[in-house]
Amino acid sequence: MKTTRIPLIAALLCMAAPFAAGQAQQPLPNMQAIAEALGVTCEYCHSAARGSGLPEPRKDIARQMLTMTRELNARVEAATAKPAGQAVRVDCITCHRGVPIPRQLADIMWQTTMQQGGAAAVAQYRDLRTRFHGRASYDFGENTLIAVSQRVANAKPDDAIALMKLNLEFFPSSSASWAALAFAYTRKVDDTSAIAALEKAVELDPGNNVARGQLEQLKSYQRRK
Repeated sequence: MKTTRIPLIAALLCMAAPFAAGQAQQPLPNMQAIAEALGVTCEYCHSAARGSGLPEPRKDIARQMLTMTRELNARVEAATAKPAGQAVRVDCITCHRGVPIPRQLADIMWQTTMQQGGAAAVAQYRDLRTRFHGRASYDFGENTLIAVSQRVANAKPDDAIALMKLNLEFFPSSSASWAALAFAYTRKVDDTSAIAALEKAVELDPGNNVARGQLEQLKSYQRRK
């Protein structure tokens, strides 16, 4: 019995060695960490019932993303000439920050504004802020909506005005927001409202020379008219 068991054990060890080496090189992913990084549950990727044989496209995407992450970390180590323990590590949370599809808030707001209008963008912003404010998912700073407003002001001044009024709910002392609101008003040729907004911008920040110059120019233009 002993002479037959020893070769069998040896054969099993030989078969297991490459598998163990492969595991050492590419350890199994921490599924809980991945789910938390994307702000999802297991069912987000494992959508098909066990044993059903149905396709799971998100699971396939996840595999490719994990491969990409390993490659990025290898490139970071090579570029910085630092070992794995010292190089900055790229992980799922690096991009996803608690949301399944990592996008900049400004891009989300711009797309919604252009496709559905300012009212829909305002509602979406309120919803996202309620759910994600205080987390790393999105930048809810004052400059995010200012940038969107400036992008859409020429084509959709009313929507730009709505976005700036929303911004001023959260940042009432933002001189830059008042100035952006003024710009949106000028796109509607509403000089009276634009002047009032610029006066507020200068009042809040006397050193805002751009707003001061725009205010003087707009007042001079009104007098010439």
